[in-house]
Amino acid sequence: MSTLKQVSLGSQGLAVSVAGLGLMGMTGMASGQMSVYGAADEAESIATIHRALELGVTLLDTADIYGPLENERLVGKAIAGKRAQVTIATKFGYEIDDAGHMTNGFNGRPAYVRKAIERSLRNLGTDYVDLYYLHRLDPATPIEETVGAMSRLVEEGKVRYLGLSEVPADILRRGHAVHPLTALQTEYSLFDRRAEEDDILSTARALGIGFVAYSPLGRGFLSGDIKSPDDFAADDFRRFFPRYQGENFYKNLELVQQLQALAAAKGVTSSQLGLAWVLAQGVVPIPGTRRRKNLEANVAAAAITLTSAELAELEAILPVGSVVGAAYPS
Repeated sequence: MSTLKQVSLGSQGLAVSVAGLGLMGMTGMASGQMSVYGAADEAESIATIHRALELGVTLLDTADIYGPLENERLVGKAIAGKRAQVTIATKFGYEIDDAGHMTNGFNGRPAYVRKAIERSLRNLGTDYVDLYYLHRLDPATPIEETVGAMSRLVEEGKVRYLGLSEVPADILRRGHAVHPLTALQTEYSLFDRRAEEDDILSTARALGIGFVAYSPLGRGFLSGDIKSPDDFAADDFRRFFPRYQGENFYKNLELVQQLQALAAAKGVTSSQLGLAWVLAQGVVPIPGTRRRKNLEANVAAAAITLTSAELAELEAILPVGSVVGAAYPS
């Protein structure tokens, strides 16, 4: 299998693999909370990261909230002695107290920006982060203050490039005016095209900001492996998302089954077809997996070329607004 090519992410000088690896599922959530996608295996997770590097995946995406903190520590173990090979992206903004517990609040205040990066650097075992995102907007702190504090981390060499995650277009513009942003990370897939509906994708492109798509496989739904709401483990958080419940689930499953038919005709999986579509949009996907087998299948999607007729057929199957049910619980 050939290694992935490198592309420019945004216009500030950062080069990354055309597809990255989302690491959220490699660690569970905090004790007593919902797991992400079921139990994780540290040894297999580290082996998956190492295999990703062998295949040319350089962009590793984590966050302090994953665990909390445990995911960054896992990354630190996995990249020991390999720091020069990887582009580390991590995030802050969900507040974590000094005991390592989530407060269920948001914090984008300058003092917390500094506390968060120092903690992440320790956990990652590195003295700099390549791409540092504000994970979610703190409604009590102007974005100018948060990005201003983040920009000082760039000046100090603790961070190379800045990004925002899941913010509206006006916040993206305001943040970019304070310090040039390299990336916007937002959920985006054939199964979730809100970024097009809300002019977020077009705004990022106009500003020269790279777009990183998390959950590019619709949180695994585009794989077609989930055929009933009962297929989700009891502790899988997808059980609580409206689009995966009741009648919504089965209406959306019909869309996936059409996608599977098109994929079969092309000799690929529906997951690979979904990733190829994201790549065709000029977006960098970060599909999450904790298993080498799935990683290799995802990387292979980068070699798939979609014709204009195939892109049109995908548009007909899953146009903007076709998926039913809210993306998140109320």
